[in-house]
Amino acid sequence: MSREEINDLPLQCWEGPIQVISEPGDVTRAIERLQTEPVLGFDTETRPAFKKGQSYPPALLQLATAEEVFLFQLAPLGLPEGLCDILADPAIVKTGVSLAYDLRELNKISPFDAQGFIDLGHEAKQLGIHNHGLRGLCAVLLGFRISKSSQTSNWSKKNLTPAQMKYAATDAWVGKELYFKLQTLKTRNQL
Repeated sequence: MSREEINDLPLQCWEGPIQVISEPGDVTRAIERLQTEPVLGFDTETRPAFKKGQSYPPALLQLATAEEVFLFQLAPLGLPEGLCDILADPAIVKTGVSLAYDLRELNKISPFDAQGFIDLGHEAKQLGIHNHGLRGLCAVLLGFRISKSSQTSNWSKKNLTPAQMKYAATDAWVGKELYFKLQTLKTRNQL
């Protein structure tokens, strides 16, 4: 789909509960909830760098269940052991787009053996779909577009804005939705 065709589609975003996790005491409950899910939408957000040679670690890790999205603020938390366990669990599918960079950067915070990850862009390419980015895949497979307006905002702020929270939750949520749509297409192609 062209940029113009995508822009003509209706805009959608995550409308459910968003849990912002910034205190160590909140991590345990979130991890207990996430460990019960067979499939999680996955994404990270990083404070943008505008100067050559400048870079920042991931500021936010997003994981989406069917009912809620968890936003883990990594500056105060680091990457807790329970989160590393989820990221290393081959029995829990984690889905998103362009995962290699996100995983490499998270490993710099706390090393883990990433397992159970499925890159949706790679899956789409195998099915002959030409759009491989999150926005393009949403348009082609789900029939709507998502906003990218908060993409270059400051993700390392202690208090995220409602727009940032909705943006981050939406990216994780659509990762999960796209995974199920691609699984359906793969099954149809095998029949």
